[in-house]
Amino acid sequence: MILLAAPLLFAQDAAPPVSSRPAGTWAVRWQPAQLVNGDPVFLQVSAPSYLKSLDGTWLGHQISFAYDQKTKAWYGIAGVALDVPVGVYSLTLTGTVAEGEKLTHRQNIPVQSADYRSISVNVPAKFTEPSAEQIEKINQDKAIKKEFFGRITPERTWSGSFRPPVQANISDVFGTRRVFNGKALSTHQGLDYAVKAGTQVFALNSGTVLLARPLYFEGNCVVLDHGQGLLSLYMHLSKIEVKEGEHIISGQELGLSGGTGRATGPHLHVGVRWHGIYLNPETILGLHLPEF
Repeated sequence: MILLAAPLLFAQDAAPPVSSRPAGTWAVRWQPAQLVNGDPVFLQVSAPSYLKSLDGTWLGHQISFAYDQKTKAWYGIAGVALDVPVGVYSLTLTGTVAEGEKLTHRQNIPVQSADYRSISVNVPAKFTEPSAEQIEKINQDKAIKKEFFGRITPERTWSGSFRPPVQANISDVFGTRRVFNGKALSTHQGLDYAVKAGTQVFALNSGTVLLARPLYFEGNCVVLDHGQGLLSLYMHLSKIEVKEGEHIISGQELGLSGGTGRATGPHLHVGVRWHGIYLNPETILGLHLPEF
Protein backbone atom coordinates (compact mmCIF):
# COMPACT_ATOMS: atom_id res chain seq x y z
CA MET A 1 0.00 0.00 0.00
CA ILE A 2 1.06 3.49 -0.54
CA LEU A 3 -0.12 6.48 1.35
CA LEU A 4 1.03 9.97 0.92
CA ALA A 5 -0.29 13.33 1.87
CA ALA A 6 0.59 16.90 1.07
CA PRO A 7 4.16 17.65 2.22
CA LEU A 8 4.51 19.20 5.68
CA LEU A 9 6.86 22.10 6.26
CA PHE A 10 9.12 22.05 9.31
CA ALA A 11 11.92 24.26 10.50
CA GLN A 12 15.28 23.38 8.97
CA ASP A 13 16.79 20.20 10.41
CA ALA A 14 13.73 19.74 12.65
CA ALA A 15 11.93 16.40 12.76
CA PRO A 16 8.12 16.21 12.78
CA PRO A 17 6.73 15.88 16.29
CA VAL A 18 6.09 12.33 17.43
CA SER A 19 2.78 11.65 19.08
CA SER A 20 2.80 10.97 22.81
CA ARG A 21 -0.49 9.11 22.48
CA PRO A 22 -0.56 5.29 22.68
CA ALA A 23 0.21 3.68 19.32
CA GLY A 24 -3.13 1.89 19.22
CA THR A 25 -3.96 -1.08 17.00
CA TRP A 26 -3.26 -1.20 13.27
CA ALA A 27 -4.57 -3.77 10.78
CA VAL A 28 -3.96 -3.77 7.03
CA ARG A 29 -5.89 -5.87 4.54
CA TRP A 30 -5.64 -5.93 0.76
CA GLN A 31 -7.39 -7.32 -2.31
CA PRO A 32 -6.47 -9.44 -4.18
CA ALA A 33 -5.07 -11.49 -1.30
CA GLN A 34 -2.25 -12.84 -3.52
CA LEU A 35 -0.77 -10.03 -5.61
CA VAL A 36 1.03 -10.34 -8.95
CA ASN A 37 2.70 -7.76 -11.14
CA GLY A 38 0.03 -5.78 -13.02
CA ASP A 39 -2.55 -5.98 -10.23
CA PRO A 40 -4.59 -3.07 -8.90
CA VAL A 41 -4.63 -3.21 -5.09
CA PHE A 42 -7.47 -2.21 -2.79
CA LEU A 43 -6.30 -1.36 0.71
CA GLN A 44 -8.33 -1.35 3.92
CA VAL A 45 -6.65 0.04 7.04
CA SER A 46 -7.90 -0.04 10.61
CA ALA A 47 -5.96 2.50 12.64
CA PRO A 48 -6.15 4.36 15.98
CA SER A 49 -9.48 6.22 16.15
CA TYR A 50 -7.91 9.63 16.81
CA LEU A 51 -6.22 9.89 13.40
CA LYS A 52 -7.25 12.96 11.41
CA SER A 53 -5.78 11.83 8.07
CA LEU A 54 -3.87 8.91 6.62
CA ASP A 55 -1.35 8.71 3.78
CA GLY A 56 1.01 6.08 2.49
CA THR A 57 3.88 5.16 0.20
CA TRP A 58 4.47 1.85 -1.54
CA LEU A 59 6.67 0.86 -4.46
CA GLY A 60 7.66 4.50 -4.87
CA HIS A 61 4.10 5.78 -5.25
CA GLN A 62 1.87 7.84 -3.02
CA ILE A 63 -1.47 6.52 -1.80
CA SER A 64 -4.46 8.63 -0.81
CA PHE A 65 -6.89 7.24 1.76
CA ALA A 66 -10.54 8.04 2.44
CA TYR A 67 -12.24 7.38 5.78
CA ASP A 68 -15.58 5.59 6.02
CA GLN A 69 -17.65 6.43 9.10
CA LYS A 70 -19.77 3.28 8.76
CA THR A 71 -16.90 0.79 8.91
CA LYS A 72 -14.45 3.02 10.86
CA ALA A 73 -11.73 2.14 8.34
CA TRP A 74 -9.55 3.91 5.78
CA TYR A 75 -9.68 2.88 2.11
CA GLY A 76 -7.17 3.44 -0.67
CA ILE A 77 -6.22 2.28 -4.16
CA ALA A 78 -2.69 1.29 -5.24
CA GLY A 79 -1.10 -0.80 -7.98
CA VAL A 80 1.79 -3.05 -8.97
CA ALA A 81 3.47 -2.18 -12.27
CA LEU A 82 4.11 -4.92 -14.83
CA ASP A 83 7.88 -4.62 -14.39
CA VAL A 84 7.88 -5.05 -10.60
CA PRO A 85 9.92 -8.18 -9.75
CA VAL A 86 8.92 -10.85 -7.27
CA GLY A 87 9.57 -9.66 -3.73
CA VAL A 88 8.23 -8.34 -0.45
CA TYR A 89 7.63 -4.60 -0.38
CA SER A 90 7.08 -2.42 2.67
CA LEU A 91 4.03 -0.20 2.80
CA THR A 92 4.55 2.87 4.99
CA LEU A 93 1.45 4.42 6.52
CA THR A 94 1.59 7.85 8.11
CA GLY A 95 -1.33 9.07 10.19
CA THR A 96 -1.80 12.64 11.37
CA VAL A 97 -3.31 13.24 14.80
CA ALA A 98 -4.23 16.51 16.47
CA GLU A 99 -1.68 19.34 16.48
CA GLY A 100 0.13 17.83 13.51
CA GLU A 101 1.63 14.91 15.41
CA LYS A 102 2.42 11.76 13.42
CA LEU A 103 2.02 8.03 13.83
CA THR A 104 3.74 5.58 11.47
CA HIS A 105 3.02 1.95 10.71
CA ARG A 106 4.73 -0.41 8.26
CA GLN A 107 3.28 -3.48 6.58
CA ASN A 108 5.15 -5.94 4.35
CA ILE A 109 3.20 -6.99 1.25
CA PRO A 110 4.42 -9.84 -1.02
CA VAL A 111 4.20 -9.68 -4.83
CA GLN A 112 4.39 -12.72 -7.12
CA SER A 113 4.95 -12.93 -10.88
CA ALA A 114 2.11 -13.39 -13.38
CA ASP A 115 2.41 -15.47 -16.56
CA TYR A 116 1.48 -13.31 -19.56
CA ARG A 117 1.28 -14.71 -23.11
CA SER A 118 2.62 -13.51 -26.49
CA ILE A 119 0.73 -13.22 -29.81
CA SER A 120 1.26 -11.88 -33.35
CA VAL A 121 -1.07 -9.25 -34.84
CA ASN A 122 -1.32 -7.74 -38.33
CA VAL A 123 -2.44 -4.11 -38.65
CA PRO A 124 -2.26 -1.47 -41.42
CA ALA A 125 1.30 -0.28 -42.04
CA LYS A 126 0.41 3.28 -40.97
CA PHE A 127 0.31 2.09 -37.37
CA THR A 128 3.83 0.60 -37.40
CA GLU A 129 5.37 2.79 -40.13
CA PRO A 130 3.59 6.16 -39.81
CA SER A 131 4.20 9.01 -42.24
CA ALA A 132 5.67 12.36 -41.19
CA GLU A 133 2.15 13.80 -40.94
CA GLN A 134 0.99 10.87 -38.82
CA ILE A 135 4.06 11.18 -36.58
CA GLU A 136 3.14 14.83 -35.98
CA LYS A 137 -0.37 13.74 -34.91
CA ILE A 138 1.08 11.00 -32.67
CA ASN A 139 3.36 13.53 -30.96
CA GLN A 140 0.47 15.93 -30.47
CA ASP A 141 -1.50 13.14 -28.81
CA LYS A 142 1.47 12.29 -26.58
CA ALA A 143 1.53 15.87 -25.34
CA ILE A 144 -2.22 15.78 -24.66
CA LYS A 145 -1.99 12.51 -22.76
CA LYS A 146 1.01 13.67 -20.75
CA GLU A 147 -0.88 16.79 -19.68
CA PHE A 148 -4.15 15.08 -18.77
CA PHE A 149 -2.72 11.87 -17.31
CA GLY A 150 -0.43 13.94 -15.09
CA ARG A 151 -3.44 15.30 -13.21
CA ILE A 152 -3.94 13.24 -10.06
CA THR A 153 -7.08 13.79 -8.00
CA PRO A 154 -6.46 12.56 -4.43
CA GLU A 155 -10.14 12.66 -3.42
CA ARG A 156 -12.18 9.50 -3.95
CA THR A 157 -15.09 9.68 -6.40
CA TRP A 158 -15.62 5.93 -6.97
CA SER A 159 -18.12 4.04 -4.82
CA GLY A 160 -18.82 0.33 -4.65
CA SER A 161 -17.51 -2.45 -6.84
CA PHE A 162 -16.45 -1.79 -10.44
CA ARG A 163 -18.73 -3.24 -13.12
CA PRO A 164 -18.04 -4.48 -16.68
CA PRO A 165 -18.47 -1.83 -19.41
CA VAL A 166 -20.38 -4.27 -21.64
CA GLN A 167 -21.83 -7.76 -21.39
CA ALA A 168 -19.63 -9.63 -23.86
CA ASN A 169 -16.83 -12.16 -24.17
CA ILE A 170 -13.26 -11.05 -23.56
CA SER A 171 -11.21 -11.35 -26.76
CA ASP A 172 -7.79 -10.37 -25.39
CA VAL A 173 -6.46 -10.04 -21.88
CA PHE A 174 -4.14 -7.68 -20.04
CA GLY A 175 -0.38 -8.23 -20.24
CA THR A 176 -0.31 -9.95 -23.64
CA ARG A 177 2.95 -9.22 -25.48
CA ARG A 178 2.07 -8.33 -29.08
CA VAL A 179 4.27 -8.44 -32.15
CA PHE A 180 2.73 -6.12 -34.78
CA ASN A 181 3.43 -7.07 -38.42
CA GLY A 182 6.30 -9.28 -37.34
CA LYS A 183 8.44 -6.55 -35.78
CA ALA A 184 6.84 -3.90 -33.58
CA LEU A 185 6.65 -5.21 -30.00
CA SER A 186 4.24 -3.83 -27.43
CA THR A 187 2.38 -5.03 -24.35
CA HIS A 188 -1.42 -5.04 -24.27
CA GLN A 189 -2.26 -2.78 -21.35
CA GLY A 190 -5.98 -3.38 -21.11
CA LEU A 191 -8.88 -5.73 -21.70
CA ASP A 192 -10.57 -6.25 -25.09
CA TYR A 193 -14.26 -7.11 -25.42
CA ALA A 194 -15.62 -8.75 -28.59
CA VAL A 195 -18.52 -6.43 -29.37
CA LYS A 196 -19.90 -5.26 -32.70
CA ALA A 197 -19.84 -1.59 -33.63
CA GLY A 198 -22.61 0.45 -32.03
CA THR A 199 -22.73 -1.46 -28.73
CA GLN A 200 -23.44 0.75 -25.70
CA VAL A 201 -20.41 1.24 -23.43
CA PHE A 202 -20.94 1.99 -19.73
CA ALA A 203 -18.78 3.50 -16.98
CA LEU A 204 -16.95 1.05 -14.70
CA ASN A 205 -17.66 3.32 -11.72
CA SER A 206 -18.52 6.90 -10.87
CA GLY A 207 -16.09 9.68 -11.71
CA THR A 208 -15.40 12.75 -13.84
CA VAL A 209 -14.73 12.78 -17.59
CA LEU A 210 -11.06 13.71 -17.88
CA LEU A 211 -10.76 13.24 -21.64
CA ALA A 212 -13.30 12.72 -24.44
CA ARG A 213 -11.83 13.15 -27.92
CA PRO A 214 -10.28 11.26 -30.87
CA LEU A 215 -6.64 10.15 -30.61
CA TYR A 216 -4.42 8.49 -33.23
CA PHE A 217 -3.88 5.07 -31.66
CA GLU A 218 -6.84 5.01 -29.26
CA GLY A 219 -9.43 6.29 -31.73
CA ASN A 220 -12.43 7.97 -30.12
CA CYS A 221 -11.48 7.77 -26.47
CA VAL A 222 -13.09 8.52 -23.10
CA VAL A 223 -11.08 8.68 -19.88
CA LEU A 224 -12.76 8.79 -16.45
CA ASP A 225 -11.06 10.05 -13.29
CA HIS A 226 -12.27 8.01 -10.29
CA GLY A 227 -10.11 9.84 -7.76
CA GLN A 228 -7.18 8.58 -5.67
CA GLY A 229 -5.07 8.55 -8.84
CA LEU A 230 -7.25 5.95 -10.60
CA LEU A 231 -8.40 6.34 -14.22
CA SER A 232 -10.42 4.11 -16.57
CA LEU A 233 -10.05 4.35 -20.37
CA TYR A 234 -12.50 3.35 -23.12
CA MET A 235 -11.02 3.19 -26.64
CA HIS A 236 -11.92 2.70 -30.33
CA LEU A 237 -15.43 4.11 -29.85
CA SER A 238 -17.58 4.92 -32.87
CA LYS A 239 -19.34 7.66 -30.91
CA ILE A 240 -18.67 9.64 -27.71
CA GLU A 241 -21.74 10.55 -25.65
CA VAL A 242 -20.11 12.54 -22.79
CA LYS A 243 -18.15 15.76 -22.42
CA GLU A 244 -14.93 16.60 -20.61
CA GLY A 245 -15.58 17.79 -17.06
CA GLU A 246 -18.94 15.99 -16.81
CA HIS A 247 -19.68 13.99 -13.64
CA ILE A 248 -20.57 10.36 -14.42
CA ILE A 249 -22.34 7.82 -12.24
CA SER A 250 -21.48 4.13 -12.24
CA GLY A 251 -23.08 2.35 -15.20
CA GLN A 252 -23.81 5.54 -17.17
CA GLU A 253 -23.48 5.31 -20.95
CA LEU A 254 -20.25 6.83 -22.28
CA GLY A 255 -20.56 6.09 -25.99
CA LEU A 256 -20.81 3.37 -28.61
CA SER A 257 -18.18 0.78 -29.47
CA GLY A 258 -16.38 0.82 -32.81
CA GLY A 259 -13.07 0.22 -34.55
CA THR A 260 -11.46 3.67 -34.65
CA GLY A 261 -7.73 4.17 -34.09
CA ARG A 262 -5.28 1.24 -34.18
CA ALA A 263 -7.77 -1.61 -34.32
CA THR A 264 -8.06 -4.72 -36.48
CA GLY A 265 -11.85 -4.51 -36.26
CA PRO A 266 -14.72 -3.39 -34.03
CA HIS A 267 -14.18 -4.10 -30.34
CA LEU A 268 -13.93 -2.29 -27.02
CA HIS A 269 -10.58 -1.77 -25.31
CA VAL A 270 -10.77 -0.86 -21.62
CA GLY A 271 -7.74 0.26 -19.64
CA VAL A 272 -7.13 1.03 -15.96
CA ARG A 273 -4.36 3.45 -15.07
CA TRP A 274 -3.08 4.45 -11.63
CA HIS A 275 -0.32 7.01 -11.01
CA GLY A 276 1.08 6.52 -14.51
CA ILE A 277 1.04 2.70 -14.60
CA TYR A 278 -1.45 0.43 -16.38
CA LEU A 279 -3.16 -2.25 -14.32
CA ASN A 280 -5.27 -5.32 -15.06
CA PRO A 281 -8.94 -4.27 -15.52
CA GLU A 282 -10.10 -7.85 -15.06
CA THR A 283 -8.67 -7.84 -11.53
CA ILE A 284 -10.38 -4.62 -10.46
CA LEU A 285 -13.69 -5.97 -11.78
CA GLY A 286 -13.34 -8.90 -9.37
CA LEU A 287 -12.74 -6.83 -6.23
CA HIS A 288 -15.48 -6.43 -3.60
CA LEU A 289 -15.44 -2.74 -2.70
CA PRO A 290 -17.58 -0.80 -0.22
CA GLU A 291 -20.34 1.66 -1.07
CA PHE A 292 -19.74 5.16 0.25
